[in-house]
Parts: sequence; structure tokens; C-alpha cells
Amino acid sequence: MGSPLVYFNSLWSKARAYSPFEVMVRKEVGDHIRSWRFIVMLLLVLFTFAGAMYVSLTNLGKAVQNVNDPDHVFVYLKLLTTSDNSLPAFHIFISFLGPLLGIALGFDAVNSEKNNGTLVRLLAQPVYRDHLLLAKFYAALLLVGVLFLSLVLLMVGAGLMLTGVPIEAAELFRILAFAVLSVIYVGFWLSLSIGLSVAFRHAATSAITAIGIWLFFTVFYQIVVNMVARAVLPDPASLQAEQVMAYNNILLSFFRVAPSQLYTDAATTLLMPSVRSLGPLTMEQMAGAIPAPLPFRESLMIVWPQVTGLVAASTVCFAGTYFLFMRREIRS
Repeated sequence: MGSPLVYFNSLWSKARAYSPFEVMVRKEVGDHIRSWRFIVMLLLVLFTFAGAMYVSLTNLGKAVQNVNDPDHVFVYLKLLTTSDNSLPAFHIFISFLGPLLGIALGFDAVNSEKNNGTLVRLLAQPVYRDHLLLAKFYAALLLVGVLFLSLVLLMVGAGLMLTGVPIEAAELFRILAFAVLSVIYVGFWLSLSIGLSVAFRHAATSAITAIGIWLFFTVFYQIVVNMVARAVLPDPASLQAEQVMAYNNILLSFFRVAPSQLYTDAATTLLMPSVRSLGPLTMEQMAGAIPAPLPFRESLMIVWPQVTGLVAASTVCFAGTYFLFMRREIRS
């Protein structure tokens, strides 16, 4: 008679058979976890998180006691936004490191399989062709989601242990919304890097192209927009107040083409409940306004265009990747 453990394992294996898609997702997750690039990016995110949390905890007392700040009662939100200018806040770090994490997980997702000769053997099996692309995207996004959720829970637990202040429901909803927003932001760069891995044959080419796009939108895009605005639009110093307002709205509209600007606007509004607008306001609009924090629902309505913009950009990138991959000849 065999061991009972072997018997129950055989029963479980018969009752639960993994589909081909689930098998590919498990394989991709295992490959990512064992890869050195993911370990390096994970350590980099953890170190920046620890540094930002140390700076926030050091200056938390002053931030909470500042009665002139409408957000001083939100202790756990202050953990993510408080800084003494020695290190940026954590959401600023994510706007910089998030694209690198997405690019690192997807720049060789398809072309490495093709160059190693495993793509032909894999698709020769009875699996749907699009399952390969979906599994690579879903596995990487699953790891990113688990990473940010773990960081959020770690931050809440550390804050509860060190301060003894229970977290409010509004703070928890805002922090979870920030984690979801960060996953969507990384998902855009992940879908873009996977698309480049389909478009280019060599992994180095797709990685350099993805990093070049990231550098353009992060460093050079606002410089180009300001140069074009100075050359095309009139000098703001010679405009009336209403014309200056229209001038600033035009600049903001072009700045929000960059995914990093969309993420920064949305993250700032979610983590700072006193933010009431993401654009310039007139004196008439500010007259009579009470400096009080907004409810979570109203803050979510303010950032909804930014969130839908990031989701739409990710969908467009993945749809283009899907189109290229389904029409690509894999045997050559």
C-alpha cells in the first residue's frame, strides 16, 4: 500500500488539470522570478521604498502637526508623500522606476524565444497562438501587481506598528487605488516593450528602443513642447489673464501626452486629498473655496481621465502587438 500523501496528490492531479494557458503563465512567472534582471529590479524598488519610508517616518511628526496642511490628519498618506528634499517621495520614484521595471520584463519576451528556436517548438503544440502573447503579458503584470500590493501592505503594517494609529477606510481606498494606478502605469511600458520585442529581431534593439522612448517622454518631451510653444504661441507676459489661462491649458494638454505626466497627476491627486484641480484656476473659481480634503469618490472623478488615458494607451500598444504577432511568420 502506497503513502497516503501520494494517494491524495494523485487525486488532486486528476481533479485539477491545468489548461495550456495556465501552464504557460506558471512557466513565465517561474522564469521571471529566477531571472537576475527581475531580482535586480526588485532589489532596486525595495531599496528605494525603504529609503522613502525612512525619510517619511523621520519627518512624519512635523507633517502631522502642521495644522496649516489640510492633509495632516491622513497619517498613512503622509508616509507616501512626506519628504525632506533629501529623497523624493515614493510615487516620484515609481514614476521613474516603473517604466524600467516594465521594460525589463518585456523587452525580449518574443524575440528571445524566436532566436533560441523555442518559439517554433512551442507553437507546434496544440495551443492557441495568442495564448503565448497573453501569457507573457499576464504573468509579468501579475508579478508587478503582487509586488506593489506587498509594498502597500508592508507600508501599512509598518505604519501601524510604529505609530499605533489605525488606518481609515478612505486612506486604505486611496492607497489601494494608487497601487492599481501604478500597475496600470507599468503595464503600459510592459505592453510597449513586448510590442518592440515582436517588431525587432534582436533583444538589444528592442531594449534600446524602449529605453529611448522612455527617455524622450521623461526628459526631452517637455523641453520640446516648451520650445515649440515659445516659437508658435505669443509671449505670456503680453497676454491678458484669460489668455494666460488658455495658454497654460494648451501646454498642459500637450504635457499630458506623456504617460509619466498622467501618472504623476493621478498619483498626486489620490495621495493628497486636498488637491481639487489638475489645471490652473481663476480667482473667481477659488473664491469661497474651503481648504478641506475631498472625498475619495470626488478625487477619483478628478483623475478618471488620466486613468482612462493610461488604460487606453496600454490597450492600443497591446492591440498593435497582437496584430503584429498574429501576422508574423515564425518559421523563418
